[in-house]
This record gives sequence, C-alpha cells and structure tokens, in this order.
Amino acid sequence: MPIISRRSFLRGTGGAVLSLPFFESLSVAAAFPPRPPQRLAVYYVPIGVVRRGFFPGEQKAEIPEFNGGNMKEVFRPDAKPGIRDLKLAPTQQPLEGLKQKLSLITGLDRTFQNGTDVHAQCASCFLSSAAPFSIKSSAWPLDRTLDHLVADKIGLQTPFRTLEFSCNSHKDNLESIYFDNLSWYGTGHVAPSIRDPRKAYRRLFGTREIQEIRNVTDLVMDDARSLEKELGYHDRQKFSEYFDSIRTIEQQIDRMEKMKSELDQVPFEEPPEAHMPRGEYIRLMGDLMVSALQTGLTNVATFMVGPERWNTPFMFEGLFDKPVSHHQISHNQKKFVDQLLQIDRFYMEQFAYLVRKMDGITEFDGSTLLDNTLFTYGSGLGDGSTHQYNDLPILVAGSGGGTLQTGKHINCADGTPLANLWLTQASSLGLELIRFADSTGVIQELLL
Repeated sequence: MPIISRRSFLRGTGGAVLSLPFFESLSVAAAFPPRPPQRLAVYYVPIGVVRRGFFPGEQKAEIPEFNGGNMKEVFRPDAKPGIRDLKLAPTQQPLEGLKQKLSLITGLDRTFQNGTDVHAQCASCFLSSAAPFSIKSSAWPLDRTLDHLVADKIGLQTPFRTLEFSCNSHKDNLESIYFDNLSWYGTGHVAPSIRDPRKAYRRLFGTREIQEIRNVTDLVMDDARSLEKELGYHDRQKFSEYFDSIRTIEQQIDRMEKMKSELDQVPFEEPPEAHMPRGEYIRLMGDLMVSALQTGLTNVATFMVGPERWNTPFMFEGLFDKPVSHHQISHNQKKFVDQLLQIDRFYMEQFAYLVRKMDGITEFDGSTLLDNTLFTYGSGLGDGSTHQYNDLPILVAGSGGGTLQTGKHINCADGTPLANLWLTQASSLGLELIRFADSTGVIQELLL
C-alpha cells in the first residue's frame, strides 16, 4: 500500500484544510509499529487556591490573613517528604474516577524577585522559573518558557509548534501583558494567546470564507469518502468520532455568533463577562485545544483559564447571581472563603472535563490521548490571600506515554524548586537537559 500523507489528502476546495488523527490503516506495515506522539499541555489557574480545599490534611487549617507581599511562611501540616497513594481533597473531587491517571505534587516552590508586583510574576514566570535577578533586561525573572523549549523537540513536525489559549474575554486591558500571558518566546517576547473561539477555530480549521467555515466538515468529507475503503474498522470508528467532535465545535461557535448578533441589537453596553456562559466558553476553548492535540496540529499547548489581578468581574454561571472579581475577594478569605472555594471547584470542573475528554480519545495503539500527554494544572501562587510563592498547587494528568508515574501524591522536601518538575517533564519528553532554570535535579519519585 502506498504511503498517504494524512495532512495532504484532506486538502479540500476553497482553502479548507483539516488534520486527522493518525490512522494505522494508512501506515506502512513495519516490524516496529509507530507510537503515538508525546504531548505537553498546561492549564493555568490565576490567583492561587484556598489551601484548605486543595491540599490534603489542611481542611481544618486556620484561614489565613491577607498579606500584600510575599509570605514565606509554609502551610504544610504534613511536611514529611515522601510518596503515597493519591487521595482527592474537596476541591479535587470533580476528578473522582481519574485518580489512577493523576499525580498530586506538593512542596514545590518558586523564588520571588523583590521590587516588582507579586501577580505580574505569577503567570508570566510560571513556566520559565528563572532565578531572581538572573535576567538583566527584565524587571521580572522572565526567560524562555518550558513549552517553547519542549517544542524544539516534539513540535518540529506539526503545523503549529505551540498553541496558546486564553479564557480572558475582557477587552478593558486593565493590566499589562505580564498579568495575562503564560507563554514567552524569550524575555520580553510574548507568545500571544488566542482568546476568541471563532478566531481560534479559523486559525486551526480555517477556510477563506465564513460559509466554508460552517461547512468545513462537508468539504473535507467529500475528499475523505474516496479513502474510506482504505480504512480498517477501528480507523472508521475513529474517523467518525473525530468529525463528530469537529461538527460539535462548529455548532457551538454558530450558537455563539447568533447570540452575539442578537445582543448587538439591544441598547446596552457589553457586559464584563463573555457572551457565552463562562463555563461553556472555557470548555469550548478547551475543546479546540484538545482537537488540536488530537489531530496533530500541535503537540504543545498552554491554556490560561483566567488573568492575574484583573479586577473586572466575571460571571460564574450557576455560582453567583452577579459578576465577581476573583482577585478582590481573594484578599478577604475569611469573609469570602465559601465563594472562593466555589470558584476553585469551578475551575477544577473545567479541568476535569478536559481530562475526561482526553482520556476518551483512543489512539491507534489502544492508548488514550491523555496517556500520551503531560497535562499540568497549576498556579503561580500557593494561596491567593497570603501571596505565598511556596508550596504551589500542582496536579499532573497523564503519563507522557508511560514515562511518569501516576496515581500518587508526591510530597517534595522543603525548598524543592518548581523548575525540578519542568526538568522532569522535559526529560521524559526526550530533552537531554542537565538543568532547567533554577532546578536542582529531577523529581525521582515521579519517574517510572
């Protein structure tokens, strides 16, 4: 059977280009069948978390007072380093049933660079972990981020070396780029995020005309029907599942556009929240990210679920009856602890939705997309009230193709740099690094 490029055979009319999952039926038989590609994805949560909801053993801990600077006091009632079976804390309950594909990693620290804003260093420096004052050309310890470093290894053969997604729908630009971007090509050179689902769809699955976007699956299916007889039973199932997911995204975007056009006829100012309910908006952006990872459009993606220190409120549907500023209420945890716990769980529910979606996508070798991905949930603050940079909330879903251990809670020794996790992940993805940023070594307990 001749080799057929899965990207070239779907080059449809009118500029429609759509990428497919790997089909084993289209590959040349070999003594050593190919393995699914490894992927890296990061899900960033702003403003930290309420520790008593996220960290095992802290459910009855005293609610901390607000601290406007960097607090080095460590809230770790069980600080003994070690590895144990994972038990989900209340905020993590949406992940129930997925424990065997998760790792909770506690005790990881970042170093705060004095003289600059606490929140500005959270997201912008989360994936760079540069040592304080090591970057002379920046007020922040901001260097090239992990995603771009990893893309040098696993992103060279994909149409997009990396993709950056943001769920900040606000247009008021209250803060600088350092509060609202996770991914950086290098110091001072941001990798701008896609925020609009329709623009993201056009970039990933785009055609030249709006009508072609609505009908992109029909265009591609015309090209693909002639190939159907070449596919085996499992590939036909995968083919059908894939196009069902793309059609669902198209329908969601059409509903969003209709809603926007209707709202444009109403004489009132655009509300601060997205036109779509916030959860639906986040999940739609997440669906686009997962589809890009599934189809081979990219192997590396970052997903910022909200901006740092942006006081313009969001409407969290189903939680509150009016828009809420996550940042503002985080400064009074004693008064708003219940609301903050609800927000933490809300963001965890969206993460759990994406983890389940990835685990439901079967690769050609029987593994799942999640199995072949390192999907990290994390924040640049250990607590939104104390602004502490130590003991950060970190969860990793997936094993990167069986390279990392799952189903465990790894409690690292005091002073373990967050960069140790990034070094461990980079190594598991095939990079030959001795050190990354301020790392002191890999996390041995995480390695298989």
